[in-house]
Amino acid sequence: MRVIVMKVSLRADWCHSLKEKRMVVKSVVSKLQNKFNISVCEIDNQDIHNLITIGIVGIGIDSKVCDSIIDNIINYIEDITDAEIINIEQEVNLH
Repeated sequence: MRVIVMKVSLRADWCHSLKEKRMVVKSVVSKLQNKFNISVCEIDNQDIHNLITIGIVGIGIDSKVCDSIIDNIINYIEDITDAEIINIEQEVNLH
């Protein structure tokens, strides 16, 4: 079993308030959780209205499956939001 850990940072320049940002974050988090059955939450930049940082944790059987899951998550994020991905940190740990 392998554990996937990701930190994805996005920029949403059209968000001009924390309320607008919360709507985007809630949408992205719930869609990711429903699609991939993973743990997702906002982990940083909560007080900055145009930056979103989410943490993602999931499990996979082997490295190949984990790499595929990571690629699918990134592609899905790009599809479901207009926010621009500005940074991705990822690691797959053997557990």
